[in-house]
Order: sequence, then C-alpha cells, then structure tokens
Amino acid sequence: MKFKALGAFAGLALLAACSHPATQASTGTGASNGPAAGSEQDLVANVGDRVFFAFNKANLTSDANATLGRQAAWLAKYPSVNVLVAGNCDERGTETYNLALGQKRADSARDALVAQGVAASRIQTISYGKDRPVATGHDEASWQQNRNAITSVQGYNPQGN
Repeated sequence: MKFKALGAFAGLALLAACSHPATQASTGTGASNGPAAGSEQDLVANVGDRVFFAFNKANLTSDANATLGRQAAWLAKYPSVNVLVAGNCDERGTETYNLALGQKRADSARDALVAQGVAASRIQTISYGKDRPVATGHDEASWQQNRNAITSVQGYNPQGN
C-alpha cells in the first residue's frame, strides 16, 4: 500500500515539474528544441548577428539599421547579456588601413545600438581588419560578405577569438 501511494505521489510530482514553465524551453513556444533565450544561437536565429558595408565605407545602410534595431530590441529583452561587435574588411588594402576601417565599422554598429537605448557599457568593440574573413573567395561576392560588423554574445565569438 505504501509503495502504491509513494508511486502515485512521485508520478504527480513529475507531471507537476514537467508543466512548470521554468522547465520548458524559453522560446515562448513551449517546445523543447530551438535556441535558448538570450543565447548566441537565439541572436543569430531570431534577430541577425551581422550588418554589411559598402567598399571603403563605415556608414550604415537602411538594412543595417533595421538589423541593429532588432538587435537593440533583443538586448532590451535580455538586459544581462553583453555583446562584442567585431568590425571586418575584405582582403583588399593594407593591414593598417583595414584595421582602422574595421574599427570604424564596429564603432558605427555600437553607436547605433547605443542610440537605440543599449548601455555603452554592455558593448565591446574590436577590429579584425581583413584577418578573419567569413567567405574565402577572391571575388566581389566574397568581399561583400567580409565587409561586416558581427555582433556576438560575450563569451561566444563566431570568429574564434
């Protein structure tokens, strides 16, 4: 009799634990798959982690501003998340020039996030210049992909540093 009562109690406890919202994935769907809320994967999948620039430019396009707007809203939703914005360039130009241009790109993205209410203390910037290409080709299509600023959750850097 005691074993039946104990078994029934354990079963109820398991059902109660499974229905508790804190144990479900925090994607809002109740599903157990998908990226964890506030994670790097969540940022990439639901917001977008990079903005692109024209050749020799550090000014933001309307598409870039839209992405940064989504990033700012996402960061407002997760106030404990800090980010790194990495500026990148294509392979053309000197190392010194590209490091400076990459920093201007990272700063442009950071400034847009700050203008939309993200605390500057939550954002670090770095320039990789042309040292960390995301596309390895030597053509315009690859160069366009490499002229970017990538936002990543602190503690995770998609460029390996």
